[in-house]
Amino acid sequence: MKKALIIFFLTISVFAGSGIQTASAQCAMCAISAEQGTKNGNTQGKGINSGVMYLMAIPYLLIGGLGLLWYKKFRTSKS
Repeated sequence: MKKALIIFFLTISVFAGSGIQTASAQCAMCAISAEQGTKNGNTQGKGINSGVMYLMAIPYLLIGGLGLLWYKKFRTSKS
């Protein structure tokens, strides 16, 4: 019980502290270039979108994989 409580509080502290500071992710020139999209053969916007999708998908895949392993472990142990 104590271990679960410690993990819970550590998780809350990590997520609570992440929103305190904000930072600009791009310099002004990069932001303007990305906002222009695909005009005149510019593909930086597509690259940024692909990067965002990649970074968004990884946590879901990891959590899904861990959930699947957990499910299989407890399902086979009761049989």
